[in-house]
Amino acid sequence: MWKAFLLVTAAVAAFAQGDDTFAGAHAPLVQPATKPDPALLTARVAAALPGSTGASAALRPVNFIDQEIFGKMRRDSIPHAPLSTDAEFFRRLHLDLTGRIPSAAAVQTFLANPDPRKRDLLIDELLASEAFVEKWSYFFMDLLRANGKMSRGVQLFHYWIKEALRSDRPYDDLVRSMISSSAKSNLVVAASNLIVREHVEGKPGQAIDGNDISKVHQLDTHDELAVLYGKTFLGINFSCVSCHDGRAHLEKVNVWLTAKTRREFFAFASFLGHTRYIPHTEDTQAVMGHFIVDDLAPGYDTKGGSMLRTPRWGGANAPAFPLTGEKPRPGAEPREELGRMLTAHPQFARATVNLFWARLMGRGIVDPYDEFDLARQDPRTIPDGWQLQPSHPELLDLLAKDFRASGYKLKPLFRRICQSSAYQLSARFPGEWKDNYSTYFARKFVRMLSAEEVHDALVSATGRPGSFKFGNEKVPMAMQANTPSATGELKSFMTAFGQSNRSNPPRPPAASPLQPLLLMRSPVVTDRVLAEKDSRVQNLLATHSDNSRVVEELFLGTLSRYPQTQEKQLAVAALEKDRVSGAQNLQWALLNLAEFLYNY
Repeated sequence: MWKAFLLVTAAVAAFAQGDDTFAGAHAPLVQPATKPDPALLTARVAAALPGSTGASAALRPVNFIDQEIFGKMRRDSIPHAPLSTDAEFFRRLHLDLTGRIPSAAAVQTFLANPDPRKRDLLIDELLASEAFVEKWSYFFMDLLRANGKMSRGVQLFHYWIKEALRSDRPYDDLVRSMISSSAKSNLVVAASNLIVREHVEGKPGQAIDGNDISKVHQLDTHDELAVLYGKTFLGINFSCVSCHDGRAHLEKVNVWLTAKTRREFFAFASFLGHTRYIPHTEDTQAVMGHFIVDDLAPGYDTKGGSMLRTPRWGGANAPAFPLTGEKPRPGAEPREELGRMLTAHPQFARATVNLFWARLMGRGIVDPYDEFDLARQDPRTIPDGWQLQPSHPELLDLLAKDFRASGYKLKPLFRRICQSSAYQLSARFPGEWKDNYSTYFARKFVRMLSAEEVHDALVSATGRPGSFKFGNEKVPMAMQANTPSATGELKSFMTAFGQSNRSNPPRPPAASPLQPLLLMRSPVVTDRVLAEKDSRVQNLLATHSDNSRVVEELFLGTLSRYPQTQEKQLAVAALEKDRVSGAQNLQWALLNLAEFLYNY
């Protein structure tokens, strides 16, 4: 409590005086731009949080997740954190499911609600919200790197993903559509845009005689798609074996891939061997981004050249699924067969639930989510010298089984995880935290907000919308857009907080020294806290004559909690001295707290 109180004191004074020493308040949180260790980050952030703002409910096992998580902790005598308070849970769930912080009125209503079912009801409410659709469609657009390589198809693809999320379309069906789609134009058939996104342009100067197929390196595109399908839908990174055999390269990395050969990768990519990626032609010029996708090519050329990989050296080109060796049925279209095999294999369900578990819980049961080693999944068959890869193999299998039983729907998976007491644990941990507790999920791991979440939280807290291009329109929230489209100062701000450009796979947000400077000095923040242009501060000052009420509303609308006694006394005193400056300084201070920048 005193840490938060002193931080607000320093913040208010710093903003009023232009004192750069406030950067010191952020120093414990600034780490190199690498993937943060969730346990270390959680310990650091939890130390900066105020004391608990209310009693937590009694912990009880809710479902099979809790039976596995807490059962393992009991067996191994591992302590765990208490349940989160209602205020912590309310903010956490909003950020996880919608990417937005809740309004002050919504926080007050939830905290005052005596209904013991209110957490479950909130989960259902948010899963049914348009904000859920917007947040998770943006996630998929990042995951699949949907960008300008799709041309105007990116808008259609975004709409298609949103419709799938609204209707909770079975995920296996969605994936099969993306793998097997054909189109006379990707501007008409949404699913084909994932294929178009991965096209590899051929060498400059090609297609001068109208041979537009050579504008795309067909073989390298096959390979890129095979690698993408493996990482995204199976959680397996085939990148290395797309260039060379695993043996003598991957012995210290992945046992299963060590035994895989490049010839087997050729067989994987050969499912795409008949596919052609043909740019649309206008006035004899190829229009990159507008494509025909069909299946009239002769097959995968295992001796064809490459712009991205080591030279191909020949061999058979019969398609075979790398996890089973299964071949397409006679007369069946190979890409449709690949979609069938991939989504029917147990690894598809395991990889999917692990991906979303990692997003909601702070780390995967297998971590990273796209580096499964299939030789280390069963505790009964671990190779000598290696450890079991999943922290909870039985739980991973149960989640996958439950996912399949739901018809491969994502909302029941989200609901199951969020309802569990394991998800609802506090980030605060009483007693000494030990490194070996991490894989037990003995506390809720915090995560830094994404660039889009930071921006949209600023909008919600201050009432001052952003402006992002969305087709021919403008939208106020970053996650309402289909591509990163900020400009000027806002683009610099979003980039500093790790916004993906979708040229490379997205990375978890990581703290940097530039971020606190921007939170303190960027007009993206400082202009929004001013009592003008219909801002939250301006409206609160105009609506409430009671300074105490203004302070409470700013805390509730920015941090999703009531101020503690000392915080309130200090803030009210600042408003008594200068009502406008005090309120502006207070909101600026709250936006610069770790509580605002992290989801805990």
